[in-house]
Amino acid sequence: MAGLAKRLFGLGLNWLLVFLPMAVVLELAHKQGASWAPASAVFVVSALAIIPLAGWMGRATEHLAVRLGEGIGGLLNATLGNAAELIIAAVALWEATDPAKTDLMHGVVKASITGSIIGNVLLVLGLALLVGGLRYRTQSFNATAARAGATLMTIAAGALVLPALFSALVPGAAETVDQLSVEIAVVLLFCYGLSLVFSLKTHRHLYAAEESSPQEHHEPAWPVWQALGVLAAVTLGIALLAEFMIGSVEEAAHQFGLSDVFVGVVIVAVVGNAAEHSTAVLVAAKNRMDLALGIAVGSSIQVAILIAPFLVLLSHALGAPMNFVFTIPEIVAVLLCVWTVDQIAGDGQSNWLEGAMLLVVYGLIALLFYHLPAETAAGIAS
Repeated sequence: MAGLAKRLFGLGLNWLLVFLPMAVVLELAHKQGASWAPASAVFVVSALAIIPLAGWMGRATEHLAVRLGEGIGGLLNATLGNAAELIIAAVALWEATDPAKTDLMHGVVKASITGSIIGNVLLVLGLALLVGGLRYRTQSFNATAARAGATLMTIAAGALVLPALFSALVPGAAETVDQLSVEIAVVLLFCYGLSLVFSLKTHRHLYAAEESSPQEHHEPAWPVWQALGVLAAVTLGIALLAEFMIGSVEEAAHQFGLSDVFVGVVIVAVVGNAAEHSTAVLVAAKNRMDLALGIAVGSSIQVAILIAPFLVLLSHALGAPMNFVFTIPEIVAVLLCVWTVDQIAGDGQSNWLEGAMLLVVYGLIALLFYHLPAETAAGIAS
């Protein structure tokens, strides 16, 4: 037994890749109605299979950051890390074309958007600051870049508030709310384009961290094509496993005794962001906080001002329009998230206590959604 444990430890997390074919088999068996493949088994095994893939995504991102710089490395990781969420949401919107599922699927998509925003910032960044802070007394990052990210998050939070405010002030104006949501989506996409120009062109120097010491790299940096190839392959694998999980998560949640609201905002978001979890914590432990912030905060920004607007436009193209009217608990959660990050990002330094505080805020929000029934959230939204 000791020898087996030693060999598994030497493999790191790669031994968990055995769960990848198991997840495929369970998913196929579950669709065939096999009693030995319940939804809970599909969910758990798929989650275990995502862990080593997320580790490889982190490794490839590190090599890419060495070649291209911290800013581009963080951007690519955030983009590919959100690919699974985008695919999951697009599938849900396709199912929303069935009138009987429209409200349910729209609710799932909105909950996953909210969960991704608060999960990336509060959970992922919180873990990164905590782990990095336990190893280094104080860690530094570019305050200007961090405040720019916080400002973009504030704009995104406003985009969530305005349609809900209009809907409350002008009841029954569903078509106008849909039109307003499309207009806001276009503005947010334009804003995201401006942020790319800022971070990759005019102010690229703000996102370029100091070179890492040679001791931090135990192997030569991969060529760009190799790192991109690994990232693409891992992203496809994570997207496939995430699709398995989403297909089973609702039934599995009921088997575990969890509510649909908690599943949408917390569980789905945590699973969908597994790649960012490992990568941000890994680089923070190596005192590369600009890259850690680029991954965590950058991923939330992408969800808020790129993925969410794209999904709104996609829903209109599919003939099942989704608006930007989020529930009051979701809006409050995002506003609290943005305010907390703004307080931490101002001085350009972090410590373990700030990471712990982010995790505390995330825990409080998770408790809210854990105790909030789905029927209550739906009633608040309407």
